[in-house]
Amino acid sequence: MNNPKQIFFSTKNNQKIHYKFINKKSSITIIFLHGLMSDIKSKKAKYLRKFTNKNKINLLLFEYSGHGRSSGKFTDFSIKNWIEDSKAIIEKIANKNSLILIGSSMGAWVGIHLIKYFHKKIKGFIGIAPAPDFTEELMWKKFNNFEKKKITQNKIYKLKSSYNNFYPITKKFIFDGKKLLVLNKKIKCNFPIELLHGTNDSSVPWNYSFLLSKVLISKNIKITIIKDGEHSLSRATDLKKLNLAIKNIL
Repeated sequence: MNNPKQIFFSTKNNQKIHYKFINKKSSITIIFLHGLMSDIKSKKAKYLRKFTNKNKINLLLFEYSGHGRSSGKFTDFSIKNWIEDSKAIIEKIANKNSLILIGSSMGAWVGIHLIKYFHKKIKGFIGIAPAPDFTEELMWKKFNNFEKKKITQNKIYKLKSSYNNFYPITKKFIFDGKKLLVLNKKIKCNFPIELLHGTNDSSVPWNYSFLLSKVLISKNIKITIIKDGEHSLSRATDLKKLNLAIKNIL
């Protein structure tokens, strides 16, 4: 397997975005958009490297500001910054290619915003346990008054995740999210869409994929509900579903 260089892309805000580009000289590039506080060391990212090497397709992996090896402190950023990071690096690295966007959890929310920028280039969109608007629907609306007050006073609220770690929640994180909600509008998509969700997802309810299917308007949209699948959808059986979703688009 190729061992692509680990290099950095500088944003207009002087952030260093860590990325890997597997160039198979294909007309198609798969863009992997990872989830919140994740990186490109995940099983899904590794699986995509194997898939693209085998099928001779380009792959762009990168880590948002404040994630992985990219520069910056996580609490200084929000979904707004991560959309900007993604848009800038795609324009730099894969602007001449057809794109397949694969968004995992929060990455799907990022990907939905990228649709308006790259609509004519997109060959397909895959959402893995998609979590659009999660800062509003799954966090802010569920916080109690004490938690909301702490956040609005610019204090960091540590939210325990289903993986027993903590998400440091800031005012910027929540209120930038409020400006970028997508479940309240319809988005025309002239490309196939595949949504994968597990029945045992304790982070994002599986009905989120059905909510999203009413937003992304496509003649070719498929939802795959995976029995016993958890949020990460990284088991071998889950990755086979991802393989099939990509091949359906190809």
